[in-house]
Amino acid sequence: MARVTVEDCIEKISNRFDLVMLASQRAREVSAGAPITVERDNDKNPVIALREIADETVELENLQESLIVSQQKHVEYDLPEEEAVELLESESNIAGVTPDLPEADIEPGSEPNMPQMRFEDAVDESQGDTS
Repeated sequence: MARVTVEDCIEKISNRFDLVMLASQRAREVSAGAPITVERDNDKNPVIALREIADETVELENLQESLIVSQQKHVEYDLPEEEAVELLESESNIAGVTPDLPEADIEPGSEPNMPQMRFEDAVDESQGDTS
């Protein structure tokens, strides 16, 4: 990028971060097929965008508006269809899962009633294997 082009643009858009955002938006528009308003002169799209901003051949307000629109996210929420709801309900019974099982009487933080092995038991078992 030519330094002269950037310095010319700073006179039009004082905030260099805004300049970068607007120039990149215009470069994306040019890449997408928007007509350019200056001669190409074998320049790349970002340089063309800066030259257009410096020469004031593009409307900055329109460019700002298209930048805002391009940065917004639009999420469509589909309402679940009846088939999807039925499928979700039937998935709860897959693989033998039975929701009618009684709950275990295990307190949080406690262990289930299983025979506990102690260190001495493990030592006794390992000594008994020596033949």
